[in-house]
Amino acid sequence: MAVRPTADRVKEALFSMLASRFELAGRAVLDLFAGSGGLGIEALSRGAATVLFVERDPAARRVLAGNLERCGFGERGRVLATPVDAALRDLARRGARFDGVVLDPPYGHDLAAASVASVAALGLTLPGAWVVAEHHIDDGFAAAFGPLQLTVAKRYGKTALALFEDTRPTELAAGP
Repeated sequence: MAVRPTADRVKEALFSMLASRFELAGRAVLDLFAGSGGLGIEALSRGAATVLFVERDPAARRVLAGNLERCGFGERGRVLATPVDAALRDLARRGARFDGVVLDPPYGHDLAAASVASVAALGLTLPGAWVVAEHHIDDGFAAAFGPLQLTVAKRYGKTALALFEDTRPTELAAGP
C-alpha cells in the first residue's frame, strides 16, 4: 500500500502545537487524505467528539476501519470513500462546518495548499477553527486563504507543518 503514515515525532509536534492553542475536547474534526487514520485517531484519543475521515483508496479504508475498531472509536469516526475534492464540495453543499481540519496529502502533487484553499473557499471551518497541513518542505503556502491565516510553520527534516487559524470572530454568548 502506498500510504506514508505521519512520523511519530511529527504527529506529536502537530498535536502539541494544537494543544497549546486550542481545545480538542468535544470538537468536530475533518481528516483529509486520511490513509490509515493516524491523525484523526490521535484527535479522537485527545478528546475530539467526532472525526470525519476522507480516504478514496479501498485498501487504506480497510486499514482505517480496522484501526478505528481496535482503538474503540468506531462510533465517533465516520469514513467517506471519495476523493477529497468531491468530498469537500459535497460537505459544503450540506452545510458541514468543522472546528479543525488535518490533512496529509501525498507529496509531490501540490495538494496541500490546494486543499487548504478549497477548505477556505468552501467555508468548511467555523470561526476560530484551525487547519493543519502536513506537507513536503518544498511545497509553498500563501500567508492566507480567505479567513484562514498562516500562524505557525515548522520543519521536521523533509516534512513541514503549516497551521492556519480561521480569524473570523466567534459569536459571543448572549447575556441575560
